[in-house]
Amino acid sequence: MIQIVLVGLGAGAAASLLFASVASGSLAAIVLFYLAPLPILIAALGWSHWAGLIAATVVALVIGFLSGFSFMSVFVITFGAWWLGYLALLARPATNGGGEALEWYPVGRLVVWAAILGSLVVAAAIPNFGTDLASLEAGLRRIYGRILPDQSMVEALIWAVPPAAAIFSTVISVINLYLAARAVKVSGRLTRPWPDLPALTLPGSALGCLLAAVAGTVLPDLLGVFSRILAGGLLMAFALLGYAVLHAITRGMPSRFFLLAGVYVASFVIVWLLLAVALLGAAEVLFSLRARVAHKRGPPTLRT
Repeated sequence: MIQIVLVGLGAGAAASLLFASVASGSLAAIVLFYLAPLPILIAALGWSHWAGLIAATVVALVIGFLSGFSFMSVFVITFGAWWLGYLALLARPATNGGGEALEWYPVGRLVVWAAILGSLVVAAAIPNFGTDLASLEAGLRRIYGRILPDQSMVEALIWAVPPAAAIFSTVISVINLYLAARAVKVSGRLTRPWPDLPALTLPGSALGCLLAAVAGTVLPDLLGVFSRILAGGLLMAFALLGYAVLHAITRGMPSRFFLLAGVYVASFVIVWLLLAVALLGAAEVLFSLRARVAHKRGPPTLRT
């Protein structure tokens, strides 16, 4: 127990320094800020979720003392990292495995949680601009009006920035979880077996939530903004499923590396391609595309 407390305190101190580094304003400091949840996740995955909870609490107290609890997004990030670490180590006896076989918390549900938490991070930042839609739009208009002379582009960004921020926040959450799991696995402390990521699946309820969020974008005032934020986060979750589908169905192809690399690069440059990858993920939930492709290919030993 002493070791867990010490690891939690050390991870909390490290994460606090990473968060505070953003005050320098340098590019490197911004990168370190986005990696701030990493020590919390490493503590949670390697030494139990209690170590992660201690680390998150330390960060909340330090940042709260320094900022007067005005940066609510930081608290969502820190306790969100602990929650992901907690869920990642959840397991129950396998219903058909027998013996000591365990059924671990599905990776797809972790991705959905990363999308929800990424959306909450963005939503928690909105009160910094105001408590209504007019205040939010005025704040964003001031920021982008100084950079862009074209007013139409400014108005487009005002609409697009909240869901885009949720997409980015979801990606950062998933990357931090992956890096933490890799680090803990290398150290030999990861109790969970490494999953087959191309076999990632999302629950059908996630598609219903995405459709509800998209429908909610027409709601008035901040309700529509929150719906756009959630839609952005869940859209990224389905895009990750789409990438998993591409990884699975391109196995064995000679040009697989170049095809996947091209899709990854292009989809983060061309917004519509990212949407297409997300639609591929939605199609996987509805039609089980990977299973259909595997059935058509047949067993590997029968291929010619």
